[in-house]
Amino acid sequence: MKLLTAIALIFTIAAGAPAPARAASDRVVFAGGCFWGMQLVFESLRGVDRVVAGYSGGQADTAQYETVSTGSTGHAESVEIRFDPAKISFKELLDVYFLVAHDPTQLNRQGPDTGSQYRSEIFYTTSAQRTEALAYIAHLQQQRTYSSRIVTIVALLRGFYPAEAYHQDFAIHNPQNPYIVINDLPKLKRLRAQFPTLVKANAPLGS
Repeated sequence: MKLLTAIALIFTIAAGAPAPARAASDRVVFAGGCFWGMQLVFESLRGVDRVVAGYSGGQADTAQYETVSTGSTGHAESVEIRFDPAKISFKELLDVYFLVAHDPTQLNRQGPDTGSQYRSEIFYTTSAQRTEALAYIAHLQQQRTYSSRIVTIVALLRGFYPAEAYHQDFAIHNPQNPYIVINDLPKLKRLRAQFPTLVKANAPLGS
């Protein structure tokens, strides 16, 4: 019976029957300062299916907030982004990352936060992402988009570790928090001004 089933499957494939649909989803991890604001910005984009705050660059046994905050673990506060490339391109994610979500010229810091855990880094998951990210940075440098040198690191993702539950969607749960009001809500305003067609109709924290 199993043999007959296998033979039938072979003939079905040979006849050109469509293969089962596979979900189209790509993955990249961005670091660029506190993950609260990064998560808020990227969750606002159409084509982005899921954003998780977490840690990248270090080992699993040091991926806890209090330890990462010492700046000695190699980790950076990061966001893991799952996205549909048919709805949003990697280039569009780079647009938002470099021009809205953070300042890529700040070395080991971002705004009021200092330390290597707040560095600017792209953790790519494919060689195509690496190539595109490096070309994008070169273009920004050539165009002199920023008056200072871009310090963003581009490195292969070797591990992503979700942050503690209370960090997930922190900005959405705490929109009146002074840190969020001062540092992160202005990013949403810039996002809507610069890339209005990328913003979801039901983007977090409304309009």
